[in-house]
Amino acid sequence: MLHNEKELIKRITQGETELFAHIAEHYAQAVYALIVRIVGNNEDAEELTQDVLLRVFENLPYFNFKSSFSTWLYRIAYNYAISFARRKRQPLYPIEENRLRLVGDDDLERMEAENENEQQIEALTRAINRLDAEERALITLFYYEQRPIAECAEIMSQSQSNIKVRLHRIRKKLYILIQNETE
Repeated sequence: MLHNEKELIKRITQGETELFAHIAEHYAQAVYALIVRIVGNNEDAEELTQDVLLRVFENLPYFNFKSSFSTWLYRIAYNYAISFARRKRQPLYPIEENRLRLVGDDDLERMEAENENEQQIEALTRAINRLDAEERALITLFYYEQRPIAECAEIMSQSQSNIKVRLHRIRKKLYILIQNETE
């Protein structure tokens, strides 16, 4: 978080627009990291990051401080990236509901404990890349960006209980994708 972010935002909205460079510099890498994991392409992510920062600048006067600035910014980035990914319609790897139900919590715990060597990490990375855009976004926010459940829910406009269920289902899906790869 920037030092006295609230004051900085007020000054920008009152005409000191050059100060937005501080916000852009502070958040650009985090926004890019979220977007690239959702869209899966560096060039698209760079362009979308610039679009998001422009959108944030244009809408800064409407930011009402009801949430943290970073949550508001991540929500804009998430929406842009998800919209882009939906337009591109990347191929999905559907998994039958019955297969998800067969994966137990002990299987998930074993998978997490085993993800210590390079081959297992590479398999997990490939599996994450096979998730749909919204699933990759949630994985990114929760595991990579270490955002709390409440903030993930706010960014993704979902309930906290829905986020918890989705995270659990995604972990099961990752387990199945990794198992399919190693068989």
